[in-house]
Amino acid sequence: MADENIISELEITDLNNEGSGIGRSDNRVIFVDWAVPGDIVKVEIYKKKKRISYARIIQLVRSSPARRQPFCKHFYQCGGCRLQHFDYQHQLYYKQKMVKDAFERIGNLSDFSMLPVIPSQQQRHYRNRLDFGASNRRWLTPCEIKSGKKFDESAIGFHLPRIFDKVLAIDECHLMPSLNDKIRMAVKEYALKNQLSFYDHKAHTGFLRGLIIRNSNNFEWMVIVMLGAEDSNARNALLDFIKKTFHEVTSLNYVINEKRNDSLYDLDIVCYAGSPFITAGIGNLNFRISPKSFFQTNTEQVKVLYNTVIDLAAFDGSETVYDLYCGTGTISCCAALRARKVIGLEYVKEAVTDANANAAFNQIKNTSFFHGDIKDLLNEAFFKQHGIPDVIIADPPRAGMHDSVTEAINRSEAKRIVYVSCNPSTQARDVEKLKTSYRLVQCQPIDLFPQTMHIENVALLIKN
Repeated sequence: MADENIISELEITDLNNEGSGIGRSDNRVIFVDWAVPGDIVKVEIYKKKKRISYARIIQLVRSSPARRQPFCKHFYQCGGCRLQHFDYQHQLYYKQKMVKDAFERIGNLSDFSMLPVIPSQQQRHYRNRLDFGASNRRWLTPCEIKSGKKFDESAIGFHLPRIFDKVLAIDECHLMPSLNDKIRMAVKEYALKNQLSFYDHKAHTGFLRGLIIRNSNNFEWMVIVMLGAEDSNARNALLDFIKKTFHEVTSLNYVINEKRNDSLYDLDIVCYAGSPFITAGIGNLNFRISPKSFFQTNTEQVKVLYNTVIDLAAFDGSETVYDLYCGTGTISCCAALRARKVIGLEYVKEAVTDANANAAFNQIKNTSFFHGDIKDLLNEAFFKQHGIPDVIIADPPRAGMHDSVTEAINRSEAKRIVYVSCNPSTQARDVEKLKTSYRLVQCQPIDLFPQTMHIENVALLIKN
């Protein structure tokens, strides 16, 4: 009797937004892990919903011309770089398609220019930040579990989706220059040698809890060691080891986190050695990056992103510019070189401190930064006090903008809106809400995240 969960020859014709291949069988959509458009695969369905099924590949019957050999040994376990097995030009095609589909289906928009994705010059080692967790429960492969052997389960690596208490041990990561591997592995070996406890995410006990590594294009490196409990002797010895071993680290920090979550924004991060920040260069400007600062993760490609934003804003030097969700003021400072004045609004208080410091660091005097929830700040009284904007730049979090913000923008009288987003779905939703006063002119996708399904998109809107 045939197994109804086995499909012998399924053609993969598309990708979903998570990077899984899409096939269709008996009026049912099948999402297939690690499949590539153009593949013919034999699959086993492991989960069913009303009209959607999820499947894994049993046999690759015919390989797609776009399929490539993954370059990372952790590819099938980690899942962070979901498209490593996919030719880069095809990655760009499907990323652009994802943006176009979002604006047409979610935003109900069609009369706009969809420009080709601007590719990243680096497809590996492009990130300037990686966050690693430490755990006393390493994720074991099915083969390791079946072997019945005992394994050392102490690990530093990545948390896997929906598995909060385990960490995938990472020997190599191609997202960042190789010094990140050397630092991470050295810290792990030191901890094992000196019998430091690794964090238990169920019991919420243990000493070594995580590691954040950042670098910049000014050849500066920052390390933040996250500890689950205070032990000054063990802490100082570990930090001294890092300081002595890695002279490239110009900012060495630690944080004690005894909470049940890994968020650091409400904790004090202590600079143990070196500078409390690193700097990154964007054009003729340099920006200070403190441990809590948000900074785009692809430094070289962010230059392309900011140049695109400035070009679309079409400044003539007379403008009042509002930069919503301005973060540490990077776009604000770039815009300030071309506009009369720039007003930045940001929710995170520490980011506003960094934004003011970055403006001062670059001797920019025509910026003002305000802390608060954007939906509360952006209103008629604020416009009256600080001036009607000529241009609004917005770069909100993935969740997009609150309804109150889109309503305020519709009332703002700004001539141009330049909307930057890493989530085309929420961006398209917001742009539809702005149709009351603005029309979408063009979308310019920019790839800041090679090997993943993530894409940055810059949308230009003009006053009706």
